[in-house]
Amino acid sequence: MVSVDLSMSMSYANQSQYLGLLERVSSSIVTTVPCCVFLFINGTLLFTLRSKPVFCATPRYILLFNLLFADTVQMALSQLMYVIASCRILLTYPVCGFLNMLGYLTNEISPLTLVVMCLERFVAVCYPLRHAAIITVRNTGGAIFLVWVFSSLNVLTRVILLIISPFQDLQMKDVCSITAMFLYPVSAVYDKAYTCFLFVSAGLVITSSYIGVMIAARSASTDKASVRKARNTLLLHLVQLGLCLSSTVQNSLLLAISQIVTRIEIMRIQVFFYLCMVLLPRCLSALIYGLRDQTIRPVLMYNLCFRLKCSVAPAKANCRD
Repeated sequence: MVSVDLSMSMSYANQSQYLGLLERVSSSIVTTVPCCVFLFINGTLLFTLRSKPVFCATPRYILLFNLLFADTVQMALSQLMYVIASCRILLTYPVCGFLNMLGYLTNEISPLTLVVMCLERFVAVCYPLRHAAIITVRNTGGAIFLVWVFSSLNVLTRVILLIISPFQDLQMKDVCSITAMFLYPVSAVYDKAYTCFLFVSAGLVITSSYIGVMIAARSASTDKASVRKARNTLLLHLVQLGLCLSSTVQNSLLLAISQIVTRIEIMRIQVFFYLCMVLLPRCLSALIYGLRDQTIRPVLMYNLCFRLKCSVAPAKANCRD
């Protein structure tokens, strides 16, 4: 009787391990496929923004390139770390720390660039006569440089906190994650404080820009179509910022939900959160500007369908011959 119970328990254990492995494989496929699609679209838009002189000489498109570059790197890095965690691959603390610091850098560039882009739209609507003098290519390059410097200083602070952390062994005992690197209590406190400061400040700037645009819309001399477009863009940027902020509370939500659901269910919820809070905000820039901007859209669609057109054109030529 004992041997029967033992064999049944082993069978249940094997079945549970098989289901867990199957769930990890399926979740990796479900997240990798859309990620590859988004990376292709983002990469094509990055190429598009460097394919025409008008894109390289317009401050708005220069800012978009910086935002899209950070989002693309962050998306690829997030998917890499997700696959590593799903495969239960244990890294060393230096390697995990490097991946996390690179993720911090690109993750913080996005909201800061959104702030600069919103200020550019604010100046374009509220001070149209001074827009060309204020928003120049040189000033835009300086703003992007400050964004990278500010983000790099924050990453440097985090690196210092990691160096003074009490590492007993270079090999990690758990999968690589941000929380796994918080070996020193000050690191977690600093992370929460800086994240709150960053997103609250960015939210206030974007909201203030939106209010300024709405006030300018009451002026009779203001271009109503331009105001409406700028207002919609600012709203979309505010949604982007909210989705980026939601990714910072993802682990806390999963920890709270894990107390009331099964392990398989929490893995499915984690996949859903990952798609909505991590991948989706990183592809919104391509959707906002790639589909709405009348200058970018035809060039982007041409580049996305470039190979198809190349393959169709000879066929038509052959038919004519």
